[in-house]
Amino acid sequence: MPIINSQVKPFNATAYHKGEFVQVSEADLKGKWSVVFFYPADFTFVCPTELGDLADNYAEFQKLGVEIYGVSTDTHFTHKAWHDTSDTIGKIEYPLIGDPTHVISRNFDVLIEEAGLADRGTFVINPEGQIKIVELNDGGVGRDAAELLRKVKAAQYVAAHPGEVCPAKWKEGEATLAPSLDLVGKI
Repeated sequence: MPIINSQVKPFNATAYHKGEFVQVSEADLKGKWSVVFFYPADFTFVCPTELGDLADNYAEFQKLGVEIYGVSTDTHFTHKAWHDTSDTIGKIEYPLIGDPTHVISRNFDVLIEEAGLADRGTFVINPEGQIKIVELNDGGVGRDAAELLRKVKAAQYVAAHPGEVCPAKWKEGEATLAPSLDLVGKI
């Protein structure tokens, strides 16, 4: 079954968030826009650069009503230890979900079974719990929070403006397209 437009599958997990361990489930992803951001492991190399980039842009996501959830197959205890020992991770204000049972990673089809780690997967989820954007990267290729922010704005625009679509490189305030027979062969 294609993952785009599918509903987020059920899960229950513990996250480290703002100095506490909190429970998170698929129900927490509903009612607002969410980004579920999988990364391979804590205490690594590319991962802290990505999570730090998201932390630097977190206020912009929040202005759009978007919550970020970082997920790895580490435990919530490991997330706390990383948060307490890394200046980059210490600035994170969004929840870091532990997935040691691999349920969430399997639900989103990002688990590297033989390694017990998650691929670099990014999922944008609408308030109804549907996956609207999927991005998968090789382990050595980091993601860009500014580009993710642009994609979230495009997804929110399309959701709020039925009949319009956002072309490549679309940025907030730029022209969109209204697909019609008149546009066929004209672009």
